[in-house]
Amino acid sequence: MKKKKVTSVNVRSFNPTANLIFNIVIAIFAISCVVPFFFVIMISLTSEGSLAANGYRFWPKEFSLEAYRYIFQGAMSQRIIHALGVTVFITVTGTIVNATMTSLYAYVISRSNFPFKKFFTLFALITMLFSPGMVANYLVMTNLLQLKDTIWALILPLALGPFNILVMRTFFKKTVPDSIIESARIDGASEMRIFVSIVLPLAVPGIATISLFAALGYWNDWFNALLYIQKDTLVPLQYLLMKIQNNLEFLSRSTDMGAAAQEGLGVLPSESARMAIVVLSTLPIALTYPFFQKYFVGGLTIGGVKE
Repeated sequence: MKKKKVTSVNVRSFNPTANLIFNIVIAIFAISCVVPFFFVIMISLTSEGSLAANGYRFWPKEFSLEAYRYIFQGAMSQRIIHALGVTVFITVTGTIVNATMTSLYAYVISRSNFPFKKFFTLFALITMLFSPGMVANYLVMTNLLQLKDTIWALILPLALGPFNILVMRTFFKKTVPDSIIESARIDGASEMRIFVSIVLPLAVPGIATISLFAALGYWNDWFNALLYIQKDTLVPLQYLLMKIQNNLEFLSRSTDMGAAAQEGLGVLPSESARMAIVVLSTLPIALTYPFFQKYFVGGLTIGGVKE
């Protein structure tokens, strides 16, 4: 029986009408994600008087930078810049530590010749399903490790995450075949040389993905600062901005102030300042996403299926 020669392959795809509908739906979804942030930026650039008279508008009748002046003026400016430096250091250092520890842990349990891979995989999975609780974490950080009021109290709690471990484990199993590792071993390469010279270059998309997750976690973290930090020199940006917002809410709700204080409170940019705080806390990390985008999709899709 002769085999038929294949001259063409029909690939099933959406018809133009369905493709147009899906594009419209995706465009609407994308716009719905961008519009709220644009709305917040416009409110932060609106004068307090215009907000009181006209309410929230996509295009303000009266632009004003008073909210940003309130945040960045005088001593407040120095504290915010210092807190920004602390946050950048925590984010960069923590992301490097997280990516290093996660990659090493995930690579080991992804190898079929490692005898304890099931135990350590189950160990990571259990920590994802069951948390020891805030009290146990606090006692370990303060009494056992003596890390209260240190920069490591803001880095170590997020240094290793079970979700990232399982994602990278699957990524290593899909992209790093055992044949490459065996060939390197035959050539005399050590395990560390194999990991650094062969595995890491192949795992760049996965590492970029978990690095983005880690950076988002460190940048947005304020709860660990609330628990462990009392020194003003170690306060990160998110925690400082949260305290500023709480102070604004306290001033706006206080009814026991004198007439002079109430008059000063009338010109306080409370609403626009809140939106300016959202912009300051969101915009820097949002601007880093385009640099990870080309790796993010590939790393997430390959490592997203747990095996």
